[in-house]
Amino acid sequence: MKFSNIKLILLIGIIALFCMQYTLPTFKKDYGEVIEQYKKPIQYWPKPSVDADVKWKEFESIEWDSNYYETQELPEVMLGKKLFFDPKLSSSSQVSCSSCHNPELGWSDGQEVALGNDHLLGKRNTQSLYNIADRTSYFWDGRAKTLEEQLIGPISAHNEMNMKPEKLAGKLSKYKEYKQLFKEVYHTDKITFNHIANALATFQRTIRSQPSKLDKFINGDHKAMSDKEIYGMHLFRTKARCMNCHYGKYLTDESFHNIGLTYYQREYEDLGLYHITKDSDDVGKFKTPSLRDLSYTAPWMHNGLMDDLHGVVNLYNSGMQMINPSPEEKKADPKFPVTDQRMKPLQLNNQETEAIVAFLKSISGSYYKMPRPEIPRK
Repeated sequence: MKFSNIKLILLIGIIALFCMQYTLPTFKKDYGEVIEQYKKPIQYWPKPSVDADVKWKEFESIEWDSNYYETQELPEVMLGKKLFFDPKLSSSSQVSCSSCHNPELGWSDGQEVALGNDHLLGKRNTQSLYNIADRTSYFWDGRAKTLEEQLIGPISAHNEMNMKPEKLAGKLSKYKEYKQLFKEVYHTDKITFNHIANALATFQRTIRSQPSKLDKFINGDHKAMSDKEIYGMHLFRTKARCMNCHYGKYLTDESFHNIGLTYYQREYEDLGLYHITKDSDDVGKFKTPSLRDLSYTAPWMHNGLMDDLHGVVNLYNSGMQMINPSPEEKKADPKFPVTDQRMKPLQLNNQETEAIVAFLKSISGSYYKMPRPEIPRK
């Protein structure tokens, strides 16, 4: 019996070596060919694997903002920056916008969910402010359509800043320095909430990503990315199907999808877009986040439960279709969430997962550690 087992082990080993002999060279050959394809101008790159109805856009590089420092000296931007970092915008005068959007934490907070007024926890992960000027809707459920409209949410929410917008102008009017700053910008010393919102939004629109390895590579510096990162980009665009939702300059379709993290009728339940539309087809849908500067904005997902990129890729690798309702369950409960059809098992191996993670890390550029401004005290 033992002899038979030994023979079986030897046989398996011989077969494995035989397979490696004939598969590894082919893999290396294909790997090299793919990398060389990407070292051509972007219009010659392999087309991505996307579903027929996806109106995808090719990757686009971002440029270094050469006017950044001059922009930061503009009066309205300077006013907005002071307001952004000033805890007086909260009812307790202890919580500022920067409490949840810290420039040294990728303009997020590094926590699963936001911590606000009276140390109350929010329900969703704090979204980064990188490139916020180019979004088409705001919040994970898209309930605000402009940045100025979005500002009302965190300022007024009881578990965030807990400040009534109609009282904020009066509070700031007690400070001579603020009255002077608002007069310089808006030509009136009467402070209004609209002026506060305009100044805050103007400052936030200056928060932009800086070029990453990917941007340098797109622009022709083919040494900017390693072979592993390039291969990971290829997998991202093809086998991993990521470009069904993450494409263009900011690697997002600016749309909403249910990727299977609704936790329906369980702890962490969040029905997402459904809360806004009341359409049962929208249960569990959340906005596709940009992947820019991903390395600085962990944890990820709307609930902040993912803090490892390997775990994120493995989640998508599973396809998440195993949690869909049966026809009987869906008939009995129309709100039972159905995972987006774009989610499919990917059959990525460990080597491919590692390559994709390497590529995801290459999307992060350097960031400027913004010094905090002087806040009006009197």
